[in-house]
Amino acid sequence: MTDTRLTALSPLDGRYADQTRELAEIFSESALIRYRVRIEALWFRHLAGQPEIRELAGLNAATRAALESLAGGAPPEEPARVKEIEARTNHDVKAVEYFVREQLAVAGATSAQLEFVHFACTSEDVNNLCYALMLSDARSRLMLPQMRRVLERLREIAHQTADLPMLSRTHGQPASPTTLGKEMANFAARFARLERGFESVTALGKMNGAVGNYNAHLVAYPDTDWPEITRLFVESLGLEQNAHTIQIEPHDWIAEYCHALARYDTALIDLCRDLWGYVSLGYFRQRAVAGEVGSSTMPHKVNPIDFENAEGNAGVANALLGFLADNLPISRWQRDLTDSTVLRNLGVALGHATLSLRSVLKGLNKLEADPARMAADLDANWEVLAEAIQTVMRRHGVADAYDRLKDFTRGRRVGPQELRDFVGSLGLPPEVTARLSALTPAAYTGLAAALARRS
Repeated sequence: MTDTRLTALSPLDGRYADQTRELAEIFSESALIRYRVRIEALWFRHLAGQPEIRELAGLNAATRAALESLAGGAPPEEPARVKEIEARTNHDVKAVEYFVREQLAVAGATSAQLEFVHFACTSEDVNNLCYALMLSDARSRLMLPQMRRVLERLREIAHQTADLPMLSRTHGQPASPTTLGKEMANFAARFARLERGFESVTALGKMNGAVGNYNAHLVAYPDTDWPEITRLFVESLGLEQNAHTIQIEPHDWIAEYCHALARYDTALIDLCRDLWGYVSLGYFRQRAVAGEVGSSTMPHKVNPIDFENAEGNAGVANALLGFLADNLPISRWQRDLTDSTVLRNLGVALGHATLSLRSVLKGLNKLEADPARMAADLDANWEVLAEAIQTVMRRHGVADAYDRLKDFTRGRRVGPQELRDFVGSLGLPPEVTARLSALTPAAYTGLAAALARRS
């Protein structure tokens, strides 16, 4: 581990840096600068394509090439140069503007043409588009692929164990049996739905000036359809234009994005706790990894640390996502700067969320079902068939069916022969008595196997 990682304040940049490197390429300070340069270059190019803006009609080939380079993610040394300029300006977006002007000047752009860098923009016109692209890129390149890997693994387990009977526990107590596959399918169905909700959040952007009215645009070019020009620009980035804003895009869509991811994380916490419990019960074994240590003093331990790590990181992510969703949509009058510093923590929230997903997948890949342990639990809890017996009694008109089974089974262990004797005393039709007498906890799983295979 490098010195910088050992001295990092955040575990995302220290202990977990290898697992969050791809996210750092989207949300780091260096990445934010590159996104800003890209927006500035693309906006300049877009303006140059408008027939009304004749001042940009004569861009030379070198300037156009420089624009394409800047728009595509220019040289790796670019963030360092921007930070040098920022040390003088004490303004991060203005430093980016000056950097772009500097690059285009070298390419031969005239002083008059350079005035169209950051034309009619407020800093937030650039920033809101950058963060929209960052969140969209993080979702498509990192979050959704990881979510899909978790979903695929859950479905795989669900199908492999669709027929494997397991004792349910409601309120922590033995309850009607299910199958292990059906319980995994339940989570698969949840994650599929929550993933779709996260994916469907529409990213918005705005490019309408200092207070959202195109004031500067219109005074410079009174006869130009600026709402249409900016709509086309925003949509060219893969975003949807928000036509009604103050100085900032109000971030409601970011709150929706955070809430959708938090709902997914909450289900992930639920999965982690259930799997932790199943490991504790012995329903799942964990494959030991050579060289790993489970406990500093107890050599036998193979702890469910992946699910514990995932639960912890999902919890941290949700705390941050909740704060972001609550804070970002609020701005005093037409602008205050609160959101500026808060937005810089979007990558931190997604960093913990991605760590959680990675840990869950790692844990899922270590699991092995233990059919013998599940069979032993089922065989020790024949009283769970009370539901089946009293329901059949109701169908055949046997009075006080529920109360009779309650008196017979509640709070006590009942063996298979006791249940058969009880069933035989009910006076049910012979074929019904035979069917109930042959029923076992392992066979009393309803449509669980079929439902598991549908996931």
